[in-house]
Amino acid sequence: MVVLNKIYTKTGDHGETALGDGSRVAKHGMRVTSYGTVDELNATVGVARQHADGETDARLSAIQNDLFDLGADLCRPDLHKDEAAEYPPLRVIDAQVLRLEREIDAMNEALEPLRSFILPGGSALAAHLHVCRTVARRAERETVELATMESVNPAVVKYLNRLSDWFFVAARIANDGGKADVLWVPGANR
Repeated sequence: MVVLNKIYTKTGDHGETALGDGSRVAKHGMRVTSYGTVDELNATVGVARQHADGETDARLSAIQNDLFDLGADLCRPDLHKDEAAEYPPLRVIDAQVLRLEREIDAMNEALEPLRSFILPGGSALAAHLHVCRTVARRAERETVELATMESVNPAVVKYLNRLSDWFFVAARIANDGGKADVLWVPGANR
């Protein structure tokens, strides 16, 4: 259980922060950058939810919870020490990735195949989901970069990769099942 009695601690005033294992690192470090972008992504999902309802809102709520799991995973380095930890750290698991894949497949069944690239936009929800997609891609790129330097749970990278695809397909659904997608017209303004 988390208890936050005081919001500011002053422990980060010199450019460092604590990871989930208690170690102190620079706030500009790649691990902090990675989970910071995941936090930004979660905030963009919160904005998108202002335009969602029903099943879409419920799925976005589940994604927000997953993103907190993912951030908790990223803020706890040293995967090989998990078994020795007093409290086993929370890790993203393949079942969360598989849930996204099932949802993508189900949404995609209702859509006509794309014959053109689409521009981000259309309905308010679709536009916000496209912003979520691009922030998810950035989080994925940063996490992949982190994985070249330190250990990262492979399920985290898979989840972020599927998540950007989820947002793309969900944006098409939000555009009247793809009927209101804004199609790219190559060279239209030459």
